[in-house]
Amino acid sequence: MSGPTIFMAGERWRCFLAPSRSSLFRVLHNSCCREKSTTPKKITPNVTFCDENAKEPENALDKLFSSEQQASILHVLNTASTKELEAFRLLRGRRSINIVKHRENSGPFQNLESLMNVPLFKYKSTVQVCNSILCPKTGREKRKLPENRFLRRILKPDIERERLKAVNSIISIVFGTRRIAWAHLDRKLTVLDWQQSDRWSLMKGTSYSSSVYLEEISSIISKMPKADFYVLEKTGLSIQNSSLFPILLHFHIMEAMLYALLNKTFAQDGQHQVLSMNRNAVGKHFELMIRDSRTSGKELVKQFLFDSVLKANPRVFFPSDKIVRYRHMFLSTELQRVEELYDSLLQAVAFYELAVFDSEP
Repeated sequence: MSGPTIFMAGERWRCFLAPSRSSLFRVLHNSCCREKSTTPKKITPNVTFCDENAKEPENALDKLFSSEQQASILHVLNTASTKELEAFRLLRGRRSINIVKHRENSGPFQNLESLMNVPLFKYKSTVQVCNSILCPKTGREKRKLPENRFLRRILKPDIERERLKAVNSIISIVFGTRRIAWAHLDRKLTVLDWQQSDRWSLMKGTSYSSSVYLEEISSIISKMPKADFYVLEKTGLSIQNSSLFPILLHFHIMEAMLYALLNKTFAQDGQHQVLSMNRNAVGKHFELMIRDSRTSGKELVKQFLFDSVLKANPRVFFPSDKIVRYRHMFLSTELQRVEELYDSLLQAVAFYELAVFDSEP
């Protein structure tokens, strides 16, 4: 990994008739509201449980849930469509897609342990998913307040949770002193477009011409498609460092112009379309932070590109008709390390995983 830098910046399945969503929730409600003796035993957290990669005893999941609860969970996993699975907490995005694909390829789930054979499911996450399926309403209410506080720390301005959950596509925008980059991703984490522009002259000398900023930014926005949200990177540079004042001024001008022009161009019913996302929150999500400094995301993006070709269920999917162009664009930056390009993609992925898919903060 690169040194620390402070940079500006989802054949054999027999056809079962899928039940309606109401019938699914009826089954779950009956199971969730059984007598106290049928509820799973409370697990005391320990080192083994908190380690996502730790090996658990055989049939450990079967011991946590009663036979009736296991039957209810398996009923959902074996009959619900992708859309119905997304109604449950922690099953949005690639996880619901992976469950349906596993069903189609390997047949119905025979027990809860078999869920851990699905990509993106390990012991801890499988327990959480099973509890979420049993009591979706209770689980959602318990997390409402801390979840909202977490979102307020990483996203500005405050956005209704319902709008975030309904997102179909976003454009993630990251700008520095020499270039701007943006990535367009849908909720399946498919990269619809990914571009950068480094042919601008906004910080030449000490002049900050409003007309130049307006012309350059308007030209870039004209190339962007319509999306549900436009997410800008919010840097954490300190205003107390006087040597950074020219850079901070540039960032504030860029942010203000992007807010104004994007909201004017893509506004819907007077609602905010432009958000700011905390840069360090993205760094922490991908474990790129060393104390207060964020390291380069280049190698992580490189791995995403390789996984999209080599894996059946990659974390980020690059369409086959665009993967060659994206790889060429990435390779052309290897000598100069274009952080804005890498960061625009990482920010988009983090936005979905932290704010849309109910991932653990």
